[in-house]
Amino acid sequence: MNDNPRARKLADRIKVIVATMLDNRVKDPRLGFVTITDVRVSGDLQHATLFYTVLGTDEEREGTGAALVSATGMLRREVGRQTGVRLTPTLEFIADAVPENARVIEDLLTEARGRDAELEQAKAGAAYAGEADPYRKPREEEPEDGSAPSEDDLGREQA
Repeated sequence: MNDNPRARKLADRIKVIVATMLDNRVKDPRLGFVTITDVRVSGDLQHATLFYTVLGTDEEREGTGAALVSATGMLRREVGRQTGVRLTPTLEFIADAVPENARVIEDLLTEARGRDAELEQAKAGAAYAGEADPYRKPREEEPEDGSAPSEDDLGREQA
C-alpha cells in the first residue's frame, strides 16, 4: 500500500463504509457471509481495490462476487457521499487468497511434522557409521621412554 497518510485514512474509511453497507443496505440474495479484509487506495486517490473473503462453497463465492459487482455503483455513491472527496475512487473487488494460502501452508506444516516424526523414529535405532566424535583432537606427545614428561623436559621445549 501507499505510504501516503491521506490514502491510508481514505482506505480505512472506505473499508468501514463498504462493510457497513454490505451488512445493512445490500439485500442481494447471492451475497454470502462476506468480510472485507483489506482496502488499498492508489496514490492519486482515484482507484480503490477492496479484498474480500467469503465463507462457504465455491458457488457461494462466485455468487458473492457477482453480487459485489452489481452493487458497486451503489457502494461507490455511498463512499463518495460519506467521504466528501472531490473525485470518488472507483471500486474494484478482488477475492482475497489468504484463506486458501493459509490452508496450503497448514497442509505443508502437517506433512513436515510427519516427516520429522519418521526421521526421529529412524534416528532412534541408528548408529554412527564411523566414530561417535569424528573431529580431530590435538595429539599429546609422550616421551620416548613411556614415562610422563618431567618439568625439565617442559622447560626445554619452551626455550
